[in-house]
Amino acid sequence: MSNLKTSLYIVATPIGNLGDISQRAISTLQSVDLIAAEDTRHSSKLLQHLAIETPCVAFHEHNERDKTAWLIKRLLEGESIALISDAGTPLLSDPGYHLVKAAHEHGIPVVPIPGASALLAALVGAGLPTDRFIFEGFLPSKKVARTKYLSRLEKETATLVFYEAPHRILDCLQDMLEVFGPEREAVLARELSKTFETIRRASLADLVEWVASDSNQQRGEIVLVVAGHKPLTGEGLDPDAERILAVLLKHLPVKQAAGIAAEITGEKKNRLYEVALTLNDSD
Repeated sequence: MSNLKTSLYIVATPIGNLGDISQRAISTLQSVDLIAAEDTRHSSKLLQHLAIETPCVAFHEHNERDKTAWLIKRLLEGESIALISDAGTPLLSDPGYHLVKAAHEHGIPVVPIPGASALLAALVGAGLPTDRFIFEGFLPSKKVARTKYLSRLEKETATLVFYEAPHRILDCLQDMLEVFGPEREAVLARELSKTFETIRRASLADLVEWVASDSNQQRGEIVLVVAGHKPLTGEGLDPDAERILAVLLKHLPVKQAAGIAAEITGEKKNRLYEVALTLNDSD
């Protein structure tokens, strides 16, 4: 038996640079009874590099539901198990949801071991607002479905984050240009933490041209970060509500001004908050 208490450990592993593995992650992987890995062949290289000899079992999207019951049984018998994905933090567009949900339902402690995440690395390096963001994972692979999906996000004001496969990146960017418009700002983050790491911020029109002209940008692991929709000042807002909001903004923080304006006018607080941000940016 391991020297760790019975728990399911969610362990983040490097997304490229092996130096990003934490000491806590290493000691956890060394001490658990079993490692559930998305691809044991892929993870074996990392484990060999770290001289970790803990037994591994495959746990991927094709066997997750069947394997979950078996892993829960072992946890209930007193073993400790670590869950890892091929790279980065498990469950972010990777298997593990059903296992973590089952662990909670059976009263088994779940212990996240934080670490590398392509999602967060791209977001903080993008230079776009981070106070509100939505992670959409991988978009549909077919154009019609992808365009329809993007259309539902056209007016979303939060920063949008996507994963995309290299062979679809150009088609995806072209669809984004079509739906969001050529001037919408976006960031292509590619091969994060690796030798050929690239973080390029530009309009969607410029990104499409750049990626189309350089096949190297159509390789590797890719994250797209897209600026949220910026509504025109007062778009769809009662003029009196906008005037009240503008006056309040001269004396109060954005959130408080939006809240008071909502009470006075009956407008939705979230809508007033969005307009307040736009008014502040225009000052």
